[in-house]
This record gives sequence, C-alpha cells and structure tokens, in this order.
Amino acid sequence: MMGTTLLLQAYDEQLRTDAETPGAVSVTRRGPLRLVTFGGGRGFVTYRDLGGADVGEIARLVPEVLTHYQADPGIERVEWKTRGHDHAPGLHEALVGNGFVPDEPESIMVGNAAALTAEPPLPEDVTLRRVTEEPDVRAMSAMQDEAFGERASERTADALLCRLALGDGMELWVAEAEGRMVGAGRLEPVAGSDFAGLWGGATLAQWRGRGIYRALTAARARSALACGKTLIYSDSTEYSRPILERSGLVKVSTTTPYVWRR
Repeated sequence: MMGTTLLLQAYDEQLRTDAETPGAVSVTRRGPLRLVTFGGGRGFVTYRDLGGADVGEIARLVPEVLTHYQADPGIERVEWKTRGHDHAPGLHEALVGNGFVPDEPESIMVGNAAALTAEPPLPEDVTLRRVTEEPDVRAMSAMQDEAFGERASERTADALLCRLALGDGMELWVAEAEGRMVGAGRLEPVAGSDFAGLWGGATLAQWRGRGIYRALTAARARSALACGKTLIYSDSTEYSRPILERSGLVKVSTTTPYVWRR
C-alpha cells in the first residue's frame, strides 16, 4: 500500500499533465499554465505548478488568462483549478479581483482501485448499467443537473456525446429505479498512467443513503481494474468523501475551483 506522500507524488507526476484534460478542443500554453477549451463553452485552467511565480507575476498572469477566454465568444464559463498544496502567493486575491468566484473546497482522494470493488447491497428495484446511446446520455445528463440543483444543459450532454465518439475510454454509468435514472457517474481512465478518475457522481436527493453512490463507485472501480488501472482519484465533496474513505482512499490535498462566468 502506498502512503499519502507517495500517492500525492503519483498524482502530481502522472495526472498534472495533458493527461488531465482528455477530450479538449484545444490547449494553449501560457507560461506554466495550460489554458484548455472544452466543448460546451467551457474553459479550464490547470498546471503542474506555477514555476515559482511571485505575487507580481501571478497578478499579471490572471488577467492575461481572462483576456484569452473573453476573446472567444463561445466560452460561457472558465474554471481555474487550484490545489491546496501548491505554492501560489496572491493567487486567491488575483482571481477574486478579476471576477472569479471560489466554489466550496473539495478533497483530492487517491487510493487503490481494488479497495473500492466490494458492491454493497442495493434495494431490490435498483439496477446499474453502462450507457452509450444518445437518449440515455441526455437523460443521464439531465438527471445529474437535477441532482446538483443546476439548470438542465443540452450543451453538457452534447459534450459527453462528443467524448464518447472519441472512443478514449470514458464510461458513463447509471442507476435506475421506478422507470427512471436516479444516480450516475463517469469513469475516465487516464492514458499513460496508473490512474482512472471518478467524476460526476450524483444521486437524486430522495434516493440518497441507500448505497447507490457506493454501488456506482464499485462498478466503475471494477471496470478500471479491467482496463489495467490500479489507482483511483476523485475530487470529492463532503458527501462523497466519507464513502471513499471507508473504502480505503485517502485525502492527499484539497482543490478549490474558481469560476468566472460571462
């Protein structure tokens, strides 16, 4: 078993590269930053580190990044992904001063895929399956928007369909009950690494607390192992973190997304 320090090292070395942004429409380098454009009008800023930049350099970088995205009328929102263990003096102030709004911090969870594979008992009327067809993908996306309390977005579903068309290994999983989808999650094996990511885990409020999230996690972990990925990572809310911790994943750092909207 790898300790927390080695898990964080593996996370930084294997994931904070272009492997972090599969399905990107374009990637532009700006100093230490990778400025990513995804389908669905989304910009995404990430990096391995800030190259030792000081307060002044960071204060100049942030508005340059914003100008880059504002020049593209198709971009509706930009997420700047920060990590708690980075050396980033003045970054919070620079982001907020340029119109970025911080979301709630999330835990970066990392651990062995095998630790997640035990499937909990589910209510008799709940079934799991992997979805690939457009009507299912659109229904899944709409359900996730409902679970997250967000407005339904066809552009999000469009982006997922484009990803599926790439055939890059992404998998979409859903839980169904009473004739509708009640939970969902995404698996993203990371090429050239030991990792697969768990993303988009969502359960409708009235179906929470019945093992559905954990069962979807187990199904995706088994699929990750089947394609040779031995490590799992996820950015987890305070709802999902305890579930992953009970399965053996550990918190190696935190991440806070800062979001700008047009």
